[in-house]
Amino acid sequence: MLCLDLPNRRLDMLVDDAKLERRRAAWIAPEPRFRRGWEWMFSRHAIQADKGCDFDFLERGFGQAAGEPDVF
Repeated sequence: MLCLDLPNRRLDMLVDDAKLERRRAAWIAPEPRFRRGWEWMFSRHAIQADKGCDFDFLERGFGQAAGEPDVF
């Protein structure tokens, strides 16, 4: 059961805390579906919608920029 409170912008799951704890304790993480390629990169580096749906390595704080290429 869910409780949707639009004026207060809340979505609450109406489940007993003990039941949730039992579910967490019994949960086993699935094997990774992708081991390489686009799907692997997306699963490791995509950030959530509230933060812009971008890759984390495209943010400024990820590392030092490579700079301009040498032109000869």
